[in-house]
Amino acid sequence: MIRSTCLLNFSELAAERGADPLPILRSAGVRSEDEGKYEVFITYRSLVLALNAASRATGDLDFGRRLALRQGIEIFGPVGVAARTAPTMSAALETFKTYLAAYGPAIEVTVETLPRSERTFLEFRVLTEGLPPLAQVTELSLGIALQVFRFLMGSDYHPLQVHLPHDPLTDEADYREYFSCTVLFAQRRAGLVLRTADLGRELNYDHLAHQALVHYLDSIITTRGHGLTGPVRELVRQLLPTGALAMNLVADQLAVHPKTLQRRLAAEGTTFAGLVEQVRAEVAQHYLRDTGMSLTQLAHELGYTEQSVLSRSCQRWFGRGPAAHRDALRAERGDATG
Repeated sequence: MIRSTCLLNFSELAAERGADPLPILRSAGVRSEDEGKYEVFITYRSLVLALNAASRATGDLDFGRRLALRQGIEIFGPVGVAARTAPTMSAALETFKTYLAAYGPAIEVTVETLPRSERTFLEFRVLTEGLPPLAQVTELSLGIALQVFRFLMGSDYHPLQVHLPHDPLTDEADYREYFSCTVLFAQRRAGLVLRTADLGRELNYDHLAHQALVHYLDSIITTRGHGLTGPVRELVRQLLPTGALAMNLVADQLAVHPKTLQRRLAAEGTTFAGLVEQVRAEVAQHYLRDTGMSLTQLAHELGYTEQSVLSRSCQRWFGRGPAAHRDALRAERGDATG
C-alpha cells in the first residue's frame, strides 16, 4: 500500500501529454476522486499499473521522470515535515528511513556508507513481490528523491551517481541532463550515490515541531516484524554473484546458528533453499525483462558456473529457456506499447 499522494498531479500531466487519465486510473483500480489524497491508500500495484499505462498512452517513455518534477516533499505528509525540520541532512534521511512506512509500507530506503567512506549509497527498495515492470515507478521514486534533496539543500544539488536496475528507456543523455550526474544502468539495486560530507549539512531545524512530529509518527507507525525471511532474502541477493552463497555463511552474517536459522525459517513457513530459489527466479525475471544482459552474465549473477544450469532453472521457473522467455517478455511489452 501507499498514500494516494504518490499520484499527485498525475491526471494533469497525462492530459497535457495527450492522454485521458480517467480510464487509466480506472483500469489501475484508482478512483479519480482519490488521486493525490494523503488520507487515502492505494495498492502499490495500482501505482505501477497507472504509470505504465500512462507511459503507453502518452508515448512518453520518461513519464515517471516527468511526474517526479511535479511532486516533492509534500507528498510524504508528516514524514516530509519531520524530515525538513530535522537538524541535519543525515537526520532527515534517518527520518525517512525510520518512518517511510507511514507513507508507503510497500517501500523502504536504506543508507549505506560505501567502502570509500566519502560516499554514501541511498537505496530505494520495493517490498511488494510479483509486480509488473518497475522501471517507471523506480524513475519516479528516484526523481522525487532528487526533488527532496534539492528542496532541502538547494536547487543546484546533484548526486554523484544514479543507479537504475533497468536499461535506459530513453537516450542516456536525457538521464544525465535530468539527474545532473552519471547514471548507471542494469545495476543490482536502485539508488543515489551521495557525498557523505553533504549529509552533515545543517537544515532549518525546528526542535519543537520535529519532536512533535516524531512522537506522532511513533504513535501510528506499524513496526515491521522481526522475522528472518527478509534479511535472509537480502543476504542471498548480495551473495549470489559471489559464488560463496551458503546457509552457514548467511547464518554467520545474522549471528545465529545454522540450525536455529533453519528452525526460524520453518516457523515462518519457508526454507533456506526455497528462498534461494525464489530470489534467483525474481532476479532472472528482472534482468530478462528489464535489461539486455547477456545470458552468460546472468548465469554469473545467479551464482551459476554454467549457462546450462540457467537454462534448466528457467525451464523450471517459467516453462521455457531464458532466451525464449526474454523474447516472450519483449513481445508482451511490444503488445502493450503498440
